[in-house]
Amino acid sequence: MDRRTLLVVLLVLLIGVAQAQQPSQPDPWEPLRFLVGTWKGEAEGEAGKGTVTRSYEFVMRGRFLYERNISTYPPQEKNPKGEVHEHWTMFSYDRARKMLVMRQFHVEGFVNQYAMPAGAAGSTLVFESEGFENLQTGWKARESYQVISKDEFIEKFELAPPGQPFEVYSRAQFRRAK
Repeated sequence: MDRRTLLVVLLVLLIGVAQAQQPSQPDPWEPLRFLVGTWKGEAEGEAGKGTVTRSYEFVMRGRFLYERNISTYPPQEKNPKGEVHEHWTMFSYDRARKMLVMRQFHVEGFVNQYAMPAGAAGSTLVFESEGFENLQTGWKARESYQVISKDEFIEKFELAPPGQPFEVYSRAQFRRAK
């Protein structure tokens, strides 16, 4: 082996050792990875009692987590006409802020943006509102995911009109679909 080849081999080995010794970056998606899949659940709130189907999947080479939700509320005393609510959500990771960002697009025309620190851990994940489209200023919202197990979670959606405290608007309990 000539001297040049030996230097190249040593350099490659040194780079490999240096990379192996560097601490790996934490996965910013870790708190949300359990969501991937299809879910079914029961919802209760301002629209009454209903059922929910939801799916989560990573899209665009794993850069975004996409959620599709359909909530069905049959006619009932609290909601005589009933309703079908649909929303899509895109989660992204904002590297500059080290935040997970959630943008929801609702069939009613609302677009809500929330954020949660990427390092947040624990059994409850909390996204706080940052802004809204098609809603008067001053409103706040919060969406929480209480992780019961890898196959069950509870979602709580809270709203606060300008100058008012948060109130639960809806609560849904999900179980992974088989």
